[in-house]
Amino acid sequence: MPNNSRAEKLEALGRIIDTLDILRVKCPWDAKQTNESLRPNTIEEVYELTQALMDNNSTEIRKELGDVLLHILFYAKIGDENGQFDIADVADALNDKLIFRHPHVFGDTKVKDAEQVTQNWEELKLREKDGNRSVLAGVPSALPALVKAFRVQEKAANVGFDWEAPAQVWDKVREETAETAEAIASGNKDDIEAEFGDLMFSVVNAARLYGVNPENALERTNRKFISRFNYIEAKAKEQGKHLKEMTLEEMDALWNEAKTAK
Repeated sequence: MPNNSRAEKLEALGRIIDTLDILRVKCPWDAKQTNESLRPNTIEEVYELTQALMDNNSTEIRKELGDVLLHILFYAKIGDENGQFDIADVADALNDKLIFRHPHVFGDTKVKDAEQVTQNWEELKLREKDGNRSVLAGVPSALPALVKAFRVQEKAANVGFDWEAPAQVWDKVREETAETAEAIASGNKDDIEAEFGDLMFSVVNAARLYGVNPENALERTNRKFISRFNYIEAKAKEQGKHLKEMTLEEMDALWNEAKTAK
């Protein structure tokens, strides 16, 4: 188990900052990087960290955290070079924010559970902008649609815009299902797309109300499908067949095998 002291942790961070300073001067690739050039790589690194977290692979998590940390330090280094901010400013701002948003820890505010902490967090975020910031302004526009749907619903719920009971959401899901079917019957592609969006939004809402993260749930199903489909493909090869040569009934039979295969 890790047993590094506070001093050792700070020394380790100091070493990587020193190494990055050297690379920024002596490595042609590192020297030419900008915020814009790094951005695509940063996105990739975050997805790789997400993969490691979903696999619960501690070795990979440690590795990918290092890669993400490098990008954070790199952006701070660029900010320092431009006279805007450095890593100390980043850390101080984060520390101040954490203290401000946790008055139940660093102040006299009382909370009864984690849900109330989340509600207070959103209210405090608005207070930081003197109440002039929109409730949904903190949701990045570039988020994937599924994640964005979950976050906007979560933020709306934190200010009281929510169902009184989770079971009420199913009437909405059924309503949107019926409207989607009507749009399909009409043949209007624009209406069909709009209604599918409404239907998916309502399903995301249902997941949230029952404490399920829809992104995690869908990825779990993605992995299950991939595993079972790969099983079908492997079995087809064993039989000397290509999937396109198989009937749907044959593939269904292998799919059912995959469901019980270890």
